[in-house]
Amino acid sequence: MKSIIGNISQVLGIAAAQRGRVLSRTSPQHDGERFRNVKPRPAEGLGKTLRIMWNVLVNKPDGTAPSGALPVDALTRADLDAAPDGSLFRLGHSTLLFKLRGQFWLTDPVFAERASPFRRMGPKRFHAPPIAREALPPLRGVILSHDHYDHLDRETVLALAGTTGVFLTPLGVGDRLIAWGIDASKVRQFDWWQGVEIDGVQFTATPAQHFSGRSLFDGNSTLWASWVIVDGDLRVFFSGDTGYFDGFRTIGERLGPFDVTFVETGAYDAQWPYVHMQPDETVQAHIDLRGRWLVPIHNGTFDLAMHRWQEPFERVVGLAAAHGVALATPRMGERLSLASPHRGERWWRDVTEAVDAPKFARRRASCRPAGQGNG
Repeated sequence: MKSIIGNISQVLGIAAAQRGRVLSRTSPQHDGERFRNVKPRPAEGLGKTLRIMWNVLVNKPDGTAPSGALPVDALTRADLDAAPDGSLFRLGHSTLLFKLRGQFWLTDPVFAERASPFRRMGPKRFHAPPIAREALPPLRGVILSHDHYDHLDRETVLALAGTTGVFLTPLGVGDRLIAWGIDASKVRQFDWWQGVEIDGVQFTATPAQHFSGRSLFDGNSTLWASWVIVDGDLRVFFSGDTGYFDGFRTIGERLGPFDVTFVETGAYDAQWPYVHMQPDETVQAHIDLRGRWLVPIHNGTFDLAMHRWQEPFERVVGLAAAHGVALATPRMGERLSLASPHRGERWWRDVTEAVDAPKFARRRASCRPAGQGNG
């Protein structure tokens, strides 16, 4: 009976909420009941929440998911082993694989088919990961920004636990991992502005404006964060999920400038402006951070909003050009040098053209050899 109750508590998030109250003694981000943003977002009543859910479920416009295949550069273990230090591979959504000092670091790992607590329901991937989870090399560490399903995939982290040296998480998220069975000695939890140096690389959890929770009962019981990674002269910023706020400027002043910023650009909507950024806010955040190159993430993998799937790319391309921001848009699986990024192709346009073209043109495009057209 006790184990059954424990399992129910874990599924519903009751235990996580209780742990969050314990963390209130150490974190200024906690109000004694829940974690909170520096600038509290307005309370949203049940009516608005239900309207948003209704719109997402019933009033989805056309084009929020691609009808054609996305170009993905397949990766092998040999490719990763041969890659030079300072390489970055985008595996999808906010899952990034860094190679630093001969070791691999993975952010917000999601290899599941759906970003959902259910196997047969919820947002489904547009593309397979460039490399299978089982083919990944041993990881020096996994870096987590928060506990939402599109950033923390339970099955993935459990599968990676045996070949991962350390898990770096915001407060409370590490407790989830431990509750799932991950060795507590591998888990390191941090409040904002706290960090650790591992094998010469510095990791610092930095503020973000978002929220957390995996059920109806554990909202904001764990902390959310962005991350700064410093390897010698190389400085990288990873946003996780966040709305636009003054914290970007503070992070830039304290820990910038950055060679590359990986900033969320997708799943935005006027109905939830405080927790995700519009593309113009993404560009402004990059400028606030004092970034050199911007790589837009949190797009191209899951249907999580009401905009057309390729809209975040198109909007950020135009805005970056207007503000003189260097923008890199690598394909999923394409190697990007963190020291010398390249612009990348506007690969989503091939997918759009193939989808929107007449049927005979689509058939012709689908017969192109690999590496030509929409892949």
